[in-house]
Amino acid sequence: MTLKEKRILITGASGGIGSAIATALDAQGCQLILSGRNQSKLQNLRQTLKGEDHHIICADLALGAGREALLIRAKQLDCNMLINSLGVNQLSLLTQSTDQEVEAMLRANLQIPIQLCLGLIPFFSQQSSAVIVNIGSILGSIGYAGSTLYCSSKFGLRGFTESLRRELADSSIRVLYFAPRATNTELNTDKAQAMNQALHNKIDDPNIVAQRLIRQLKSNHCNSYYLGWPEKFFVRLNSLFPQLVDKALLKQLPIIRRFTAPSTSGAPK
Repeated sequence: MTLKEKRILITGASGGIGSAIATALDAQGCQLILSGRNQSKLQNLRQTLKGEDHHIICADLALGAGREALLIRAKQLDCNMLINSLGVNQLSLLTQSTDQEVEAMLRANLQIPIQLCLGLIPFFSQQSSAVIVNIGSILGSIGYAGSTLYCSSKFGLRGFTESLRRELADSSIRVLYFAPRATNTELNTDKAQAMNQALHNKIDDPNIVAQRLIRQLKSNHCNSYYLGWPEKFFVRLNSLFPQLVDKALLKQLPIIRRFTAPSTSGAPK
């Protein structure tokens, strides 16, 4: 795939992975539509990019009016690629979660990507080629304690992407599911970062994630990509022998409980 001719809508562009993807695609000569809720972050990102024909759309995609404004502008700019990078994270046990947090997690990580695909697919279908990329997670394939809401939303996004890819298999629209492992972004709280260190989890730089995505976009051989070793091995193992993964993750549970425990004196030691 030649990326230079692509006009790409990136949601969550002001976030760590979203801004890294924007920077990598800018270097490829793409025209970008940068969407987010933080106007100043979007403007700062825009100023760092070399291309001159990029656009900023500040909108709250949790609101129907925000999504509609974004879709109208994307069509006006003849967008032919959507990258759903918007997302929120979680480190808490299910019993520590509120109804509002459940709704917010599912809305940001699953509902909004579905609604944007729904709004753009008829438009994409009229073009000679178009691409939809849903940024998932390794935890969209491995249920993980302390991330029940996040895993649920990303499992749903993975299932949605797989179904959509098969639904559009005879069309000109390519659908890609891209799943990073833990990434060093501000979505991860200090507690989450400390827990990852205690568990010896590998953490990627957002720029590495972005470059791997560029590689996958240029290749037409893979519709799902899982980033990181041994994480991609555990994805496969979990699908074949989940009991083995149960046993491995059980050993991590005391550490996870320690970092998800309510704290009155700062982060756990």
